[in-house]
Amino acid sequence: MRRNLVIVGTTVLAIATAVAAQDPPASNGTKKSTGHPAAGSVTRGKEVFEQKCAICHFATSDQKKIGPGLKGISKRGTFTVNGNTVTTASLTKWIETGDTLMPGMKDVLDAAQIRDVVAYVKTL
Repeated sequence: MRRNLVIVGTTVLAIATAVAAQDPPASNGTKKSTGHPAAGSVTRGKEVFEQKCAICHFATSDQKKIGPGLKGISKRGTFTVNGNTVTTASLTKWIETGDTLMPGMKDVLDAAQIRDVVAYVKTL
């Protein structure tokens, strides 16, 4: 079991690295204000999810892809991998920093994109 987790973790990291290398975030050293409100946009979140997250996660199923399917995550109320409560803050932290099973995305997505993805994932 542990060997399988190492293989899956390595695969996820390799895929995330490839995705990040193909589409690096634009940066001129300063963060621009995008005018996004504190709450994210579900529509923009769906677009970002399809571009950056759908490689590992199903949005329309709870079946595992590389990572767990996310359909019904808010209704379940807990993450399938660790049993922690699903909240806006916990989703945001998980996406930003990841863990041994998922790479953090804060170097790939800006804060507004993360808010948008969280808003979208909560609707699944």
